[in-house]
Amino acid sequence: MAERVRRKVLIGTVVSDKMEKTVSVSVERRLKHPVYKKFIRKIVKLKAHDENNQGRVGDRVRIIETRPLSKQKRWRVQEVLEKGIRD
Repeated sequence: MAERVRRKVLIGTVVSDKMEKTVSVSVERRLKHPVYKKFIRKIVKLKAHDENNQGRVGDRVRIIETRPLSKQKRWRVQEVLEKGIRD
């Protein structure tokens, strides 16, 4: 049997939890500009499957790559790392 491929793991912040069993996660990368040597923030928003609806806006979550679950969902919430500030 072939060994299972290593899945990508990212850490981001939940920016929307209005969908059922889905959260929108904002992941930020910092990279240095090749010429000007200044750090640039690259932000991407990903949809992640949240089976138990445990993620809330502001939470830091770890997401893991998975098979396509819908048109836009290719990630799954692995765990909530820290709770965000709630009103």
